[in-house]
Amino acid sequence: MIGPICPFVEVVYLERAEKLAHKTIIERFVAVARSKNASPTWSDARAALLHFDRAGLLGLVQDLYTASKDNQAFLHARLGLRHDQLQPFKASISNWICPDVMKNQPISVSKAKKAIADYKKAIGHPAGMAELSIFYCEEAFGFLESCNMEDEGYFIALIRMYERSLEFVLSLPPGERATFLERLDKLRSRGRHVGWGVQDELNSLWYAAALDEHESE
Repeated sequence: MIGPICPFVEVVYLERAEKLAHKTIIERFVAVARSKNASPTWSDARAALLHFDRAGLLGLVQDLYTASKDNQAFLHARLGLRHDQLQPFKASISNWICPDVMKNQPISVSKAKKAIADYKKAIGHPAGMAELSIFYCEEAFGFLESCNMEDEGYFIALIRMYERSLEFVLSLPPGERATFLERLDKLRSRGRHVGWGVQDELNSLWYAAALDEHESE
């Protein structure tokens, strides 16, 4: 007569079974991915994810979370886990648009803009979009005022971000615009210190926005 299975043996058996099941899911995911085209789409990923159980999905999200700080910032914002949800996005903007040149830190307009795009995907609150876009402009001006910069792409990106800032602010209820508009107005005057016709461009955008008409709404 065979006696009852030892609890320890049962635990080991269950752990091995769970690992085997997880391995099978991963192998199936890899097989599905390999059978697709060289450039898989969200539909391909979604089809593969349908084979995951709860534990598998949590494991995948955990791996994505630990893979990069950008992923962490995205999940923290989406899940409402930070008191100041804008802080990590601002840190990224500052790091890429206003780097420490004495430490040979690189400049990347695209990565600074990506931080705003990531926030938009995570939450995208209108006031948050206005804050981040204006912060981008303020950091860019701070960088230009502290060093000699001759990158045309940098100046064009600054002007376009100022335009987007105006659009974001004007999409807010009238009662929420004042502080943002005050900051944008100050940025116009700072334009004369950086050359490249920046002040003229910002003035044109400011007046084209017909702010007086919007404020009378």
